[in-house]
Amino acid sequence: MLRLTGLPLQIIASVLAIGVFAATMWLWPRFGGRTWKAWLGRIGAFLATQIAVLVAMGLIANGYFGFYSSWTDLLGTNGGPGTVVDQQPNAAVAVTGEQKFYAQQGSNPERVGLIHKVAVKGAVSGLSTDGFVYLPPQYFQPEYAHRKFPMALVLAGYPGTPEKLISLMKYPASTLEAIEQQKLPPTVLVMMRPTLVSNRDTECVDVPNGPQVETFFTSDLPKALATTYRLGTDPANRAVIGNSTGGYCALKFALRKPDSYRAAVSLSGYYTAPIDETTGDLFGGNGQLKQENDLLWRLRNTPAAPVSLLLGTAHDENNYAATQDMVKSFKSPTKLSTITLDTGGHNFHTWTREIPPALEWLGKHLTMPQAA
Repeated sequence: MLRLTGLPLQIIASVLAIGVFAATMWLWPRFGGRTWKAWLGRIGAFLATQIAVLVAMGLIANGYFGFYSSWTDLLGTNGGPGTVVDQQPNAAVAVTGEQKFYAQQGSNPERVGLIHKVAVKGAVSGLSTDGFVYLPPQYFQPEYAHRKFPMALVLAGYPGTPEKLISLMKYPASTLEAIEQQKLPPTVLVMMRPTLVSNRDTECVDVPNGPQVETFFTSDLPKALATTYRLGTDPANRAVIGNSTGGYCALKFALRKPDSYRAAVSLSGYYTAPIDETTGDLFGGNGQLKQENDLLWRLRNTPAAPVSLLLGTAHDENNYAATQDMVKSFKSPTKLSTITLDTGGHNFHTWTREIPPALEWLGKHLTMPQAA
């Protein structure tokens, strides 16, 4: 069956819509007159054209924005309220599901990898969240059975979901391609959203007397995942990449906690946390804490961190001017690179253009753990 979000179905629907419209134009003279047959013909042709066009537009919009990921999701037949999974006591990471990853090479994990759905609980922060872990094909190959792998944390924007990182932004597919082209070492992806507390946009801040989101991502998460998967524990084995809010978080983790992540990629990210109705009071009136979470201020006023940063922007994007200020302000040993598109907006289409070169950049700044 054709996938609901697949390009072939969108092409077929578009061709049918054009065909129905052309047929309506061709047959319209036959529907002249005031007989009931003529009236039914005109109404039928009109409705058929409208429905065909709306279906084609709906499929294209759904494929782009990812409203429904499958036919069962659209029809509401995907299995009821869910399944209860019994967890181990105090387990930091629980694998709650598994889905095959399909590519041109098939679905064998040794050829294309595998995706786990996980629930992660932070030992220090007390926070927990769901996400997805993409294990590359090498993870299942005998020659890598005793090897550890680098990890790249992938963060969505706000209020994005980790599912869109797979279906819409196609991180696993792009990662597999980069690994096969030897532009990226075999890397484990950890795909999550930056929002851990209901729908509050915490901007990955350790909120005074509130959720300790930065602690979760920089301390709890790497330690928890290393107990479940064969991951390197050196900061050079870890990177973080994100778009929009996720991009801001990525840069902040590297600049504020270089012992957690040594490389960070920001796609259309900003450089200071906004304060609005979705965030609430992030800093509790603490001006120093607010300043320390301003990335441009950090580059200008604090000792340079030994990290590598990649900033993605476009000449007509809102963060272009601020990105140029970031470029002018960094100093050694911080390393800074940029991707600047001729034109691009704050949207998925822009980010999917930036992901392949960003992964290639990561391949030069993410270190494969030493063999045992």
